[in-house]
Amino acid sequence: MRICSFLWVYYGYPTSSYEGVNVEAMRYNCGKMLARRDSAQADSVAGIPDSGIAHAIGYANESGIPFARPFIKYTPTWPRSFMPTSQNQRNLIARMKLIPVDALIRNKKLLLIDDSIVRGTQLGETTEFLYQSGAKEVHIRPACPPLMFGCKYLNFSRSNSELDLITRRIIRDREGDNVSDEVLKDYADPDSQNYKEMIEEIRKKLNFTTLQFHRLDDLVESIGISPCKLCTYCWSGRE
Repeated sequence: MRICSFLWVYYGYPTSSYEGVNVEAMRYNCGKMLARRDSAQADSVAGIPDSGIAHAIGYANESGIPFARPFIKYTPTWPRSFMPTSQNQRNLIARMKLIPVDALIRNKKLLLIDDSIVRGTQLGETTEFLYQSGAKEVHIRPACPPLMFGCKYLNFSRSNSELDLITRRIIRDREGDNVSDEVLKDYADPDSQNYKEMIEEIRKKLNFTTLQFHRLDDLVESIGISPCKLCTYCWSGRE
């Protein structure tokens, strides 16, 4: 049996441990490894509330860039904005959730860590919200690799089609409707040219200053248990 790696990255409770690995501690490790591969210049590091916060603390501790909270989450209703089935409702809730802190945003270079990018809609909305609030730059660092395959086991992202994933829409636009497994594997390889161009397309589409994803090998190391115990299907396509 393989364990879903997203338990540590996203939906596991911070005080929980799986296979002896605490969720909060793993997220610190994840952020630390993100920082080690990064050279971004920013005034502060922030996590998208709530699941990006621990990753951001790990990044800040390793990089020396101060941790800050440029927006505060307000959730009197939906605790998770991906839960509603309507995309318009998800977008509205995502916008309502965040209250800006002007002194920490205006004229600042911000580096934000979110757990992942699925459709891209919410993070694009958040970035635009920060620009409208006076941010000078918005650098995005997802705490996992690009999602390439819809989860066939848990379906926590409520994807109805692979094309719900921003990566697959970009690949379709570049390669057409019929894409071989070999081509998809090349796009999933962080050292390939196709991967680099796909990331640049996502960056431009969502209007980020820079975009850099966590690597799968680093993510597995962040968790710290044997890779044969982990499910990484949504990133690699390997079962």
